[in-house]
Order: sequence, then structure tokens, then C-alpha cells
Amino acid sequence: MDNPQKFSNSKEVIGFLVEQFPACFSNKGDAKPLKIGIFQDLAERLENEERVSKTLLRSSLRHYTNSWRYLHGIKKGTQRIDLDGNDVAAIEDEHVEHAKKQLEESKAKVAEKRKEQKAAIADAKGADAKGADVKNTYKKREAPKFKPTSKVVKKEQIKVKQPIAERLEQAHIVAGTAVTVKIGKSPMPATITDVSKDGIQVQLDTGMVVKVQLENLRLARFKR
Repeated sequence: MDNPQKFSNSKEVIGFLVEQFPACFSNKGDAKPLKIGIFQDLAERLENEERVSKTLLRSSLRHYTNSWRYLHGIKKGTQRIDLDGNDVAAIEDEHVEHAKKQLEESKAKVAEKRKEQKAAIADAKGADAKGADVKNTYKKREAPKFKPTSKVVKKEQIKVKQPIAERLEQAHIVAGTAVTVKIGKSPMPATITDVSKDGIQVQLDTGMVVKVQLENLRLARFKR
């Protein structure tokens, strides 16, 4: 028999965990707090599962527990659960505070990126307006009744400095890289969350998750 095809990204592994352990994992709504040390339990239960490597399993579990919906579920009074959905321990206060801090920092980063994006758009509009004023001033100074004998020097087009957008190198194509995504006319800031054969999954600053092709991404380099 042919060997089963191995999972290649976190999305596939999390989908597999939801199917295998529905009382523990979910891909909708708030995620339930997991038992501390659940990785070892998973490694033992999936010992004969050839499609999941321990390295990918560990990174997928980290991706799951760092998501906003999981951090929202770490609340005082809730219970951690095992793979079968059984309560095993109450959430400790220090874990509640840590999850709250993680969530606040993540949301602050998203807000900062939105602020940078708005500032860049405002700068570009202001420079365009200034360029139009300069152009109109030159037109008013032109003499309409005679043709100049000397060669008229062409005015250089005023260029607007935009945030530098670089093509992604192979080293950049990993989860956590800040990028810009071309959606419509303006590039939007986003963060790579997953990489697979059929595309790259990114989370926009609005919180929306989309899958795009590599040619639509650029490395984000916004000025502060």
C-alpha cells in the first residue's frame, strides 16, 4: 500500500485534531483551555499516525494556543481539559494574566500597523495635492502670446515617497512575517499565519484571514 500523504502545514494538522479529538479542539468560536502537557498526550495517541510529524504537531499546537480566540478562552473560573474533554485543572490566576497580556500586545501591534497605514495614505494624498498646486503655478506663469526661442526645461515629476515594498525571499515566507497584500487599489498590512502548497494564509489587520498567492505579497517596511 502507498504511504499516506503527510500533512504539510498547521491548518491541515489542526483540522485533523478537530476531527480526531472534537471534545478538545475546535475551529469555530472560543477554544477551550488545554491541559498543560497535552503535547505529550498527543504524541502518545498519535504514535502510529504517519501523517503528522512531532515537529509540525508542536508548531501547530503553538499556533492554536496563540490565536486570539484561544486567548479569549483563558478566563478565571474555567477548567483546562484533556483530549477527551474531561476537566483536569482550574486555570491559575497567573495564566489568566499572561493570556490577557498576550492578547493586549497582539491587538496593540495590529492597531499600530493600522495607524502606520493611515499615515502613509495621508502623506501620499498630501504630496499629490502639493504636486497639483505646483503644476498649476507653472501653468499660470507661461506666456501664451509668444513662443520661447530657448529650449524649455521640462519640470521633473514630483515623486511621492511610499513605504518600501520588497519582494519576499524564501527566508521571509514563514508564519509571523509582516507583509502587505494587494487587495484592490491599495496594499493592506497583514501577517503571514500559514504556508501551504496551494497558497499563503495571512491575517489582515482587520482580523480577516485570507489565502493569497506569493506574487500578491510584499515585505512590509513602513517608516515610523
